[in-house]
Amino acid sequence: HYAQGSSRAETQPTPHRSTTRSFRTMLSTRFVTNCRSSFVQFSLRHVRMTSTLMSAGLKETDPVIFGLIEKEKLRQKNGLVLIPSENFTSPAVLEALGSVMQNKYSEGYPGARYYGGNENIDAVERLCQERALTAFHLDPERWGVNVQSLSGSPANFQVYTAVLKPHDRLFALDLPHGGHLSHGYQTPTKKISAVSTYFECLPYRLDEKTGRIDYDEMERIAAIFRPKLLISGASAYPRHFDFARLRKIADQNNSLFMFDMAHISGLISARVVGSPFDTADIVTTTTHKTLRGPRGAMIFYRKGVRKTLKSGKEIMYDLEDKIKSAVFPGHQGGPHNHTITALAVALLQAHTPEFRAYQESVLKNARSLSYYLMAKGYDLVSGGTDTHLMLVDLRPKNIDGARVERVMELCGISVNKNTVPGDKSALVPGGIRIGSPALTSRGLDMKHFEQVGSYVDRAIKLTIDVQTQSKSTTFKEFKDYLNKNDVPEVNELRSEVEQFLEQFPAIC
Repeated sequence: HYAQGSSRAETQPTPHRSTTRSFRTMLSTRFVTNCRSSFVQFSLRHVRMTSTLMSAGLKETDPVIFGLIEKEKLRQKNGLVLIPSENFTSPAVLEALGSVMQNKYSEGYPGARYYGGNENIDAVERLCQERALTAFHLDPERWGVNVQSLSGSPANFQVYTAVLKPHDRLFALDLPHGGHLSHGYQTPTKKISAVSTYFECLPYRLDEKTGRIDYDEMERIAAIFRPKLLISGASAYPRHFDFARLRKIADQNNSLFMFDMAHISGLISARVVGSPFDTADIVTTTTHKTLRGPRGAMIFYRKGVRKTLKSGKEIMYDLEDKIKSAVFPGHQGGPHNHTITALAVALLQAHTPEFRAYQESVLKNARSLSYYLMAKGYDLVSGGTDTHLMLVDLRPKNIDGARVERVMELCGISVNKNTVPGDKSALVPGGIRIGSPALTSRGLDMKHFEQVGSYVDRAIKLTIDVQTQSKSTTFKEFKDYLNKNDVPEVNELRSEVEQFLEQFPAIC
C-alpha cells in the first residue's frame, strides 16, 4: 500500500522511519553511556596506576632490585671490606643523597642558572663550597672550589682542558708504580687513557729497590720533558709525598702543580698527614674514600697572586674562570644536586673532633695490619705504610693478585689485585692492595686488625694450596677449578669471618 504512494503514505511517517529513528536513538544513548562508563573506568584505573607508581616503595615496585640491594647489604655486613678506596658513609649522608634534591635541574652556577626555581639549590651549593674550604682549613681569599664535577676522573680531565691545550705536556706517576689511570696512562703500544690521546704524557716512577718515588730521577726527566702540568697523587702509593720537592721541580720547569688527593683527602682534612695546599696550584679529589662522603668530586684552585716578577709586577692566578668553564659548559650540563647536598653533610662531619679521631684510627689500624703481615713474612712495597693502605707483593710467594683476590672473595674478604713495581700485567698482577678505612668506620681497632691480618694470611696460604691442587696455568682455569670443586677450607674461613664481624654494627 505504501509502495503505491497513497496520500497517507505522504502525510504520515512510515513505520520504517520511526523504527529507524528509535533504533538510532537507542544506539546513541547506549554508546554514549558505554563510552562514559569506559572513560570513567579507564580514568580510575589510570589514577590508581599513577598513584601506585608514585607512592609504592621499592620492595613493592621492583622486588628484584630490592632483593639485590638486600643481598649487597648482607655482603657488606658479613664481609671484611679491605679495599682502600671503599668506605661506609653515614646515614645522614645517605638520607641527603636520596632526597628530593635530585629532582631539580640547575645548569649554571649559583646566582646564574639557566633554569628557574633554584633558590634552595643555590643555597646548598654555596654552603657546600664554604664547608669544603673550612674542612681543608683554606682562606677563601686564596682558594676557591668547584663542587659540580661528577667524579674524580672527569674532574681531572676538566682540569687538563682548563689549563692545557691539545698536545701540551703532562707529567705524572706511572700507573704500575701507583699512579692513576686518569693521569694519562699509556703502554708502548697503546694509549690506554683518553688523556694520553689528547695530551703528551710522560710518567715518572718509583725506585724499585725502595718502593718510593725517585725524586732525583723525576727532577732529571722533568728538566728534559718540561711539562706544562706536573701531577702528583696516587691510587696505590703508601708513603708521604714530598710537597716541597714537587713544588721545586714544578717551578724549575715553569709548570703548574696539581695534586690528586682522592685517596688521602680525609687524612689531609683531619691534619694527620701533610697537606698539598701549601704548595700546589690545583688540588682535585673524589669524596667517597677517606672523606667518607657520596661519590662525587671537587676541584680546588688557587686565587690571588701567583708570583711577583723582578720588576715588581704581580702575576695573578687565572684558574677560577677557566676551571668553571671547563666543568660547565665544557664537559657537563646540570650538576647532581643530591650529591652536592650529601657532600655538604659529609664536609660538615669532616670538621669535627670525632672525624679527626677516626682518621687517626685509620692510620693506626693500617700500621697494625702492616706490622702483622710483615711479621708473617710478607713483602710490602716500600716496606710499610704512612697512610691508609699497603701493597702486598705476592711474587715471592709464587702466586698472583688475581688468584688471591678471587679466593678471598669466596672467603668473605674484599681486596683488589694491584700492580707492583716491575709488573707486566694489570689483569694478573703480582700484588694486592689493602686498606683500613671501611673497617675502621665499623669500629675495629688495632688488635682487631691483627685478627684481620690472620684471616688475610690464611686466605693467601689457601690460595697457594688451591693453585697446587688445580695445577692451573691460567687464571681462567683457576676460577673454573674453584667453581667446580668444593673447598671446605674456604667455607670454614668465610664462617669465621662472619662470626668475627657480628660484634661490629653494620653501617647499611
